[in-house]
Amino acid sequence: MLLNATTPRIFVAATRQNDGKTTTSLGLLSALERRYGRVGYIKPVGQRFVEIDEQKIDEDSVLMDKVFRLNCPLVDMSPIAVEPDFTRRYLQNANLDWLVKRIHKAFDRVAWEKQFVLIEGTGHAGVGSVFDLSNAAVARLLGSKVVIVSRGGIGLPIDEVAMNRALFAAEGVEVIGVILNKVLPEKLEYITEFAQRGLKRKGLELLGVIPHQPILSKPTLDLIREELRAEVLAGGPRIHNIVQRVVIGAMGPANVTRLFQPATLLICPADREDVLLAASEATAKDETQLAGVILSDDIQPSPSMRRLVAAFPCPVLITRADSYSVASAVHDLTVKTRPDDTQKIRLIRDMISRHVNLDRILERIA
Repeated sequence: MLLNATTPRIFVAATRQNDGKTTTSLGLLSALERRYGRVGYIKPVGQRFVEIDEQKIDEDSVLMDKVFRLNCPLVDMSPIAVEPDFTRRYLQNANLDWLVKRIHKAFDRVAWEKQFVLIEGTGHAGVGSVFDLSNAAVARLLGSKVVIVSRGGIGLPIDEVAMNRALFAAEGVEVIGVILNKVLPEKLEYITEFAQRGLKRKGLELLGVIPHQPILSKPTLDLIREELRAEVLAGGPRIHNIVQRVVIGAMGPANVTRLFQPATLLICPADREDVLLAASEATAKDETQLAGVILSDDIQPSPSMRRLVAAFPCPVLITRADSYSVASAVHDLTVKTRPDDTQKIRLIRDMISRHVNLDRILERIA
């Protein structure tokens, strides 16, 4: 049995991965904190985790704890971390009762002396079914109603919402409404009108329409450094610069500098001293031209080049990977908001407060 059945709660689900569920959860938690004061957060089943004090903690739980200082043990905010062999072990020796008890106890601790709890799901409603803890099943276990986040549009989002809603309904869980994310600003009014009509035909309410903000999908230098396991040669204090554009320094200095725009990442080997000198001169004129420089191919800079890069106003990293591999890795990165992304977090808080109807959500769960 769930010990705490009184603290108000909402379960934030999505139609698929990377639709903006964590972004929405962060913004909602901020709005709820302003409204209630003491709020809690839990991600009962997490798939992307980090190790903290020998405990596997979902990275979204780490984010929420660092941003909001929730005064709750991380292990309770992330009771189940799905390790690579988690599913195999479960299928060999199912231990559902133990997992359910762990989720219940974690929720009770998270909700202790809190006025509201936000529960974040993992992917679509069926994720976790293989070990009997789908998002729909977890929402039922925690006695929570659901908000579904879907990517902007009309036809496809409504189709996917209908499918996910059916899975929640099969568990006896009510979906109170939908938030559409990543809607092109020029289509905001159009999408709002017709998505509202389409959802109403399904008995669902449109609770928010969030405009697309390209900056939220752009990586920081620190995320790239982590992905490449690169070494920082200079500019460490600005390692959280956001990268908007990537340029490979494979052409002459005059041509490469023409491609520089604010927040550009330059990738080139350290022996392209002509390109690095041109980059140094460009950033001397305008520090915003480069977000950072990555020296590729594990070619160490000469002593004169080390002195040059030490004076760069942006971070300079070095990695063993070749230029093409670095550019491909940056392109393929799954960008998640991190605790140090202060610019992004401010934007998220503002977006959710302006574009999501919190009052209506609270009315529906009352």
